[in-house]
Amino acid sequence: MDYTPQELDRKWQGRWAESRAFETEVDPSRPKFYCLEMFAYPSGHAHMGHVRNYSMGDVLARMKRMRGFNVLHPFGWDAFGLPAENAAIKHGVHPETSTRGNIAHMKGQLQRLGISYAWDRELATCDAEYYTWNQWLFIRMFERGLAYRRRSSVNWCGSCNTVLANEQVVDGGCWRCGTPVETRDLEQWFFRITAYADELLEETRALTKWPDKVLTMQRNWIGRSEGARIAFALAHDRAVPIDVFTTRVDTIYGATLVVIAPEHPLVARLADESPDPAAFRAEVQAFRLQDKAARMSGEVEKQGFDTGACVVNPFTGESIPVWVANFVLGEYGTGAVMAVPAHDQRDFEFATRYGLPIRRVIQPDADGDAHVEATGPLTEAFVDDGVLAASGPFTGLASEAARAAMTQHAATQGFGEGTIQFRLKDWGISRQRYWGTPIPMIYCERDGIVPVPDDQLPVELPAVTHFTGRGDSPLAQLREFVDVPCPTCGGPARRETDTMDTFVDSSWYFYRFADPRNARQPFDPAVVKYWLPVDFYVGGVEHAILHLIYSRFFARVFRDLGLVDHSEPFTQLLTQGMVLKDGAVMSKSKGNVVDPDQMLQKYGADALRLYVLFVAPPEGEIEWTDTGLEGSFRFLARTWRFVDHWCDRLVAADAGAAAGIEGLTEGERALRRKTHDTIRRVTADIEQRQQFNTAIAAMMELVNDLYAFGDATVTGAPGRRHEGALADERPQAIAVVAEAVDALVRLLSPFAPHMAEEIWERLGHAGGLSAATWPSFDEAVARADSLVIPVQVNGKLRGRLTVPAGTPEAELERLALADPAVQPHLAGRTIRKVVVASGRMVSVVVQ
Repeated sequence: MDYTPQELDRKWQGRWAESRAFETEVDPSRPKFYCLEMFAYPSGHAHMGHVRNYSMGDVLARMKRMRGFNVLHPFGWDAFGLPAENAAIKHGVHPETSTRGNIAHMKGQLQRLGISYAWDRELATCDAEYYTWNQWLFIRMFERGLAYRRRSSVNWCGSCNTVLANEQVVDGGCWRCGTPVETRDLEQWFFRITAYADELLEETRALTKWPDKVLTMQRNWIGRSEGARIAFALAHDRAVPIDVFTTRVDTIYGATLVVIAPEHPLVARLADESPDPAAFRAEVQAFRLQDKAARMSGEVEKQGFDTGACVVNPFTGESIPVWVANFVLGEYGTGAVMAVPAHDQRDFEFATRYGLPIRRVIQPDADGDAHVEATGPLTEAFVDDGVLAASGPFTGLASEAARAAMTQHAATQGFGEGTIQFRLKDWGISRQRYWGTPIPMIYCERDGIVPVPDDQLPVELPAVTHFTGRGDSPLAQLREFVDVPCPTCGGPARRETDTMDTFVDSSWYFYRFADPRNARQPFDPAVVKYWLPVDFYVGGVEHAILHLIYSRFFARVFRDLGLVDHSEPFTQLLTQGMVLKDGAVMSKSKGNVVDPDQMLQKYGADALRLYVLFVAPPEGEIEWTDTGLEGSFRFLARTWRFVDHWCDRLVAADAGAAAGIEGLTEGERALRRKTHDTIRRVTADIEQRQQFNTAIAAMMELVNDLYAFGDATVTGAPGRRHEGALADERPQAIAVVAEAVDALVRLLSPFAPHMAEEIWERLGHAGGLSAATWPSFDEAVARADSLVIPVQVNGKLRGRLTVPAGTPEAELERLALADPAVQPHLAGRTIRKVVVASGRMVSVVVQ
């Protein structure tokens, strides 16, 4: 029978759907395993990054089912967002129409991949049944002071008379009309994530199954710093301070300017007081339009200008200039820094560019025996601790002692205090757009800000038929939506017309999957107690900061509401690498997109899944090649041919009989050893390390050994007799091969489930692989009788030892040093060290 993967795909996907093979319910008698891939934004077509992400999760989900776990493996759609609204403005297609169509197409693609999702739990965040609970949670947070309003800057197009998202600002202009964008301050809603900053930082230590790079990114984003807040008063108006946070107050005598962010509240006043307010504001606006991430990381050139104003250094009494610069952000710290060019490299580069004073106040010699003068030319900043110089009464103190003394002095004199600062800022969730969750608040002149009563939720998105992208947000233009009675007094009031940031939707969807049809509450706490936390979460590293930190924040909010009993929502995290083609990330604009549908039609789902998992470790990027996919297809076809050729004899055999048969030949024992070693390797590679590529490599080795054992001519060519052990029909040989094939099919099933199911059925098994158990291995059988141990001298291979398995390390060292191939490389030299690496290699270091 030929290998026809497309037929197998249709057959088994139909069987799984008909039998609801992957649906599940709470079962306290079984251990649970919650496997989740980050849900998708329905852009219209799945790409190879999706295929790789979802295939990884599916391998673990399928394996865990066979290991006896009650597996929850759901999927849904992160359906709100700006792209759909932009498409409505450009093409006149309503966001809901395009989103629903995209969901239908992408769902079909995922089903054709054979991902074992519990589709009965499917959800889309644009469903009112879902965003009802966004609104319910918002109100609970408002009641607890975790949701609040304050003024914040937005991008504004004066021509379109509308707010623009950062993505809609192109080269400083409106994406649609090109008008230069300005910034305006509007009342915005915020979530007080900073209330949990210490906890979010401290409890990263408990995330032992997260990648170190992700934890580092989270810790840096939270950014806890201990230091001092110092007030620098305006020289011409001492009642107006500029507050500066610094971790190095010991360098304050070397401050030669104060730098404020373009977003700093004092900028407007300083512009008005400048000789040319229009030019001042234009420079500020240019800085504001630069990418904030690039400004913070230093990717953009450091630029600034002198405001003409000065502040007074409270320690020295000296007036120093105030500058505006692009490398200071209003959202970070106080929006102002004291620049100490001699002791901060960024400040040094800025001062050097603009010819500003550089004053050294820290000597590098901690013993106070200075090797350099306190002033003089520098080629770079001296950023280490040392001893203070030219620092008034603090001169001669070591930096650490000086920081304590100077902070106390500032507090005593009333111009500063010791404090802790976080880089993390409260989360602005207001969006002046249509396609999102309406914020459930009402504004009444008499009663102020009033939440929508719970029994009036959801506040549903009204129908909007025409999107112009101009003027107020679409909701603000619908009087029938805006004008409502106040829930408290019944008088005239108006609705909030902003919608929520779509990160709100993705910050708790994993809870809703546990109980997706609950109409009374976001989820039943008892159900979530069984399923959560998520045991295995996989997605792109681009979500390592915002999505994950917001999800951790929401988990704590739910905990404090009494709905969950844990603080961390994800036990283990895997961040997969990107899929590249021609050295670049696949994108339509670059013309290098590979359509999964075309690959499915040509090679079938199993080959595509196998390829994206085999070509590189999960965390690594992969470079797409069609030849690599063809190689995966050939491996599956080769496996199919072997089983097809010997199927009748294997059906009649007992796969478990090999364990009790005596009189095995050396070749039969070797195949049994390979089978059990492969089970051991594949099990560990999937379950413990998630190294799917090496698991596949191990199965390829087993297939090679099967061919070698059964005779390399197993091709099904007519008229060929097979002279190997199987051709002799030794019962022992048939039993050993049956054991190997039985294990191989089960090991391969998480990677290539369609072909594996078909082979399993042809081998006479009923109930499908979802009801089968994962193969077990015998450690004694898996262990080799002898090992080949390489011997290196100064890192170069000089010999090999063939020794019995379990040879003591001392004996390995003796044999290595006595080996005739090694001895010439030791003659006349001194042996400095001999290392026996886990009994697998001997390394000799000589001099």
